[in-house]
Amino acid sequence: MIPAPEIPTLAAVRSAADRIRGLAIRTPLLRLNADDAPGEIWIKCENLQPIGSFKVRPAASAILNVPRGQLDQGVYTASAGNMAQGVAYTARRLGVPCSVVLPHDAAPTKVAALKRMDAQLHFVSHEEWWQVLLNRGRADIAGRFIHPAADPDVIAGDGTIGLEILDDLPDVDTVVVPYGGGGLSCGIAAALRGAGSKARVYAAESAHCAPLSASLAMGRPVEVPVNPSFVTGLGAGRVLGEMWPLVNQLLAGAVVAKEDETTAAVRLLYERNRMVVEGAGAVSVACALAGRAGQGRIVCVLSGGNIDADRFARIISGP
Repeated sequence: MIPAPEIPTLAAVRSAADRIRGLAIRTPLLRLNADDAPGEIWIKCENLQPIGSFKVRPAASAILNVPRGQLDQGVYTASAGNMAQGVAYTARRLGVPCSVVLPHDAAPTKVAALKRMDAQLHFVSHEEWWQVLLNRGRADIAGRFIHPAADPDVIAGDGTIGLEILDDLPDVDTVVVPYGGGGLSCGIAAALRGAGSKARVYAAESAHCAPLSASLAMGRPVEVPVNPSFVTGLGAGRVLGEMWPLVNQLLAGAVVAKEDETTAAVRLLYERNRMVVEGAGAVSVACALAGRAGQGRIVCVLSGGNIDADRFARIISGP
């Protein structure tokens, strides 16, 4: 069994923050314009990153910690789109080749972005894609494999968001984080804990596929069905075994957003704050608005804004 990655120390997260400066931006923390919401909801706008997703942080953190001489053959990852863009963006800035293994049904917007960044794309089934994650690479692809979640440098890069939240809102009570592989939620929780914060961190999932909620209920990683949804980027059907120990140590629990709640959150974020957010990035707000994150000062991480234009237009023009 693959051992769990080490929980990054506060020093490791601060070091990652120094590494990624110039590739990732310091995103704003804004009050959600929803006075009727339960609690005081704030939004951490990672949808405003250069690639439209927080993933530039962990990708840059991991790649820039590899000695340059070991990058001659390039880098690659397995991703539904956003981590792929983070790796491709960083690789292009460094002038090294990049390849991506992604599911055959990856969102067209994300595929188009990867092509613009000259990444070599390998489309596979969901099972093959998951196997690359489990194997930490694929024998027929050259280069350094960058795991999208279970890597200490990746988790430290994710944790830089936690440091920024504390800088802007030191008395935060709860942080709600979209859950895919677990790196983002665990990284933020590790940074908060390392800095002495008592804030709770909840993972937010989509009802179309919520493996973490099911696993927490059973006390062990379990597999769940993946139903069709516009919420791409979340829900691989199972929890990575090596991330399970970190999840249990760092997270306060998991909350789940229904599809119509996520759709409403995407629309509200545009109407109230003029934010373009993809479904996976809006599940945190959907859960907070439904009262599942409790009361007090709640920060919802908007993990990405890479939504297909046609889908977004239908959502914001809908009833």
